[in-house]
This record gives sequence, structure tokens and C-alpha cells, in this order.
Amino acid sequence: MMYYLLAINLVCFFIFGIDKRKAKMHQRRISENTLLALALFGGSVGGIFGIFIFRHKISKKSFLLRFCAVLVIQMVLVYFF
Repeated sequence: MMYYLLAINLVCFFIFGIDKRKAKMHQRRISENTLLALALFGGSVGGIFGIFIFRHKISKKSFLLRFCAVLVIQMVLVYFF
């Protein structure tokens, strides 16, 4: 389980970085649903670091609200399990 969480968080972090790079280069982007799915399946810590380190999706309020919803869902699941 620990290796899975480490791997998914690293993948999520790097995907945020890749998407930021693609945005700067005006290339085809990674969908927000993919970014949120990676966070939902355990990569939320990597996503948080990706958001702040790459300064990616910070000004997009709708994405941040959905990302926060993913965090709340994870907290509820951790609490009950």
C-alpha cells in the first residue's frame, strides 16, 4: 500500500508538471478529469505539491473547488475506514 501511494503521488506530481509545460508551449493538454482522477485514486498530496510548485491551476476556481471536493471525499473515506 505504501509503495502504491508513493508511486501514485509521484505520477500525479509529474503529470501536473507536464500539463503546466504543455500549457506554456500551447500544446494539447491533459484533461482536468485525468488530473482529478489521479488525485482521487490516492495522488492528492502529489497534486497539492504540483499545484503549488508548478503554480498550475491556481487561478482556475472551478478546478480548485473540485480538487477540494476530492480531498474531502478522501478524508471522509479515511475516517470511516
